[in-house]
Amino acid sequence: MDIKRDVQNQFGKSASAYVSSTIHKDGKDLAQMVKMASINGTETLLDIATGGGHTANAFAPLVSKVAAIDLTPEMLAAAERFIKGNGHENVSFIKADAEKLPFDNESYDMVTCRIAPHHFPNVDRFVSEVYRVLKANGQFLLDDNVVPEDDEFDQFYNQIEKIRDYSHFRAWKKTEWIQMLEREGFELIETHRFAKTFRFVPWCNRMNLPTEEKEKLTKFILNSTQRIKDKFRVMVEDGQIVTFQGEAIILKAVKL
Repeated sequence: MDIKRDVQNQFGKSASAYVSSTIHKDGKDLAQMVKMASINGTETLLDIATGGGHTANAFAPLVSKVAAIDLTPEMLAAAERFIKGNGHENVSFIKADAEKLPFDNESYDMVTCRIAPHHFPNVDRFVSEVYRVLKANGQFLLDDNVVPEDDEFDQFYNQIEKIRDYSHFRAWKKTEWIQMLEREGFELIETHRFAKTFRFVPWCNRMNLPTEEKEKLTKFILNSTQRIKDKFRVMVEDGQIVTFQGEAIILKAVKL
């Protein structure tokens, strides 16, 4: 429960920043998610951990109904302003936990979740809940930051995320996601891996990182091994980090 309170505290303070965040609002991954979905217009869709509402907003004109849920009331309010401001009236907004969904079995044709599961402390439970609320042959579209299979790279990325955002739990390896989904009973249909460039200062500011912590994070990255800096494409100018590169995947799975 502590990490869930951390999530609410962090994102409650940062709600408006996430609505306007370029990487969330304009990311090419969102268009790819829509492209990977099989849609005829009659679907009911559940968007888990909707955040700024960008995924719910993208799918709203394409499906019948959308339920956008989030653990943080301030995020839900910001998402509602954003989505209704775009003229979409087929979206409902519900405060709910991704690991304990308040819906009946087989309630939805589609479930989406974008750039959020790295905050979930019990990700297996989340996957089980998605499987439970999906109808037979229902689609699950998952989009999240991941870590390389190499343990050193895994530990580095998760550590910098944790320094920057104490509500971060874990970014998973690609193989770990595939195992979790297939063990639950999903059939993996399609995957898409893409590089993700982070602009260091906006990335820190989105979480209202204090100057002292930003300096600590900068020092940690600059003092990392050359192998790590090469892998994450750390760009430095005048002793300051400008950008670095992570990775993410979109997975499309179907409930058998």
